[in-house]
Amino acid sequence: MSDAGPADGGDAVGGGLTYATAGVDTEAGDRAVTLMKDAVRATHARVAGLAPVVDGAGGFAGLVDASLLLRYRRPLLATSTDGVGTKVAVAQALDVHDTVGVDLVAMVVDDLVACGATPLFMSDYIACGRVVPERVAALVRGVARGCESAGCALVAGETAEHPGLLGPEEYDLAGAATGVVEADDLLGPARVRAGDVLVALPSSGLHANGYSLARAVVARQGWAWDHVPEGLGRSIGEELLEPCTVYAGTLVDLLAAAPGAVHALSHVTGGGIAANLARVLPPGLHVDVDRGTWTPPAVTRVLGEAGGVPEADRERTWNQGIGMVAVVPADRVDGVLDRLGTATPGWVCGEVVPTPDGVLQDRATAAGTKGVDGGSARLVGRHPAAAG
Repeated sequence: MSDAGPADGGDAVGGGLTYATAGVDTEAGDRAVTLMKDAVRATHARVAGLAPVVDGAGGFAGLVDASLLLRYRRPLLATSTDGVGTKVAVAQALDVHDTVGVDLVAMVVDDLVACGATPLFMSDYIACGRVVPERVAALVRGVARGCESAGCALVAGETAEHPGLLGPEEYDLAGAATGVVEADDLLGPARVRAGDVLVALPSSGLHANGYSLARAVVARQGWAWDHVPEGLGRSIGEELLEPCTVYAGTLVDLLAAAPGAVHALSHVTGGGIAANLARVLPPGLHVDVDRGTWTPPAVTRVLGEAGGVPEADRERTWNQGIGMVAVVPADRVDGVLDRLGTATPGWVCGEVVPTPDGVLQDRATAAGTKGVDGGSARLVGRHPAAAG
């Protein structure tokens, strides 16, 4: 699971350099692996029968039995990679490390499920200035917790010690995952039609996007991480470390139980709601997302007002309280909402229509985002809390 390089002893005879004196502690890396093994193995049991793990932690590579692909007529393997961005700076400042691993999983596997794929297995990568076994193990326990929620196995990983490149208390983490979808069940723009309805799923806060802006507001205000801003109800540090919602488990179950009930899924990450929705619409179709259907979480208002962040910039940076949007045939909406239930309550926030005249010239309209020649989207109306 982890490899910090070849084993080294202490100082060399005559004061020569060793790997240890250069700043790499391979014994600490080994201790980190020992501390994380149970959490990693727990994710293997979760997917038994779907993607059974052949090899355990400690090998050069994770092994997964691919016999499950024989169940598919035309299996498409989906892959995604991502990180947590500068949210790790908040975790480091607060010395709380068991939540950003959940964020990592959400950022990766929820991109997979957006095309209809079932996440199968994941690997992680942790780069740090100094290996602190307990800290590394906490990070991996978070990844394992996220994988269990998504129903995928954590099968491989790497912990790299980079003294001189990163400070002793600094680290970054990234991950990659693989999933599978039957070709006939692939979700995306090709399925979307005029008359489809948007079903929004709530976020659990900022998730893992827009933290450079959030941290800039905190710094400008001079807030300590334990400061409780008016209207927030808890410290700004606690709020910004709230883990992402992992939608994959819920959505995989929904897709399996209700074939054809979802035409596309938009994972709302960097760029905000409109930019990510435009990616899952075909050219010639448009959506107006009605702000009047939900109230953004308090953290976006608190940060926005404290930093004087214009609404347009908030919406291009933060998810504003919507972490995933399902594009659903109109006659399947009630069934989808019922299946989502109270655990992940959804609501209707818009409808797919032919692109209106002049809408592409509206500066509020997102189109052609991420290099995709797709449809267009914008936010309209006012949120209930802002209504006069």
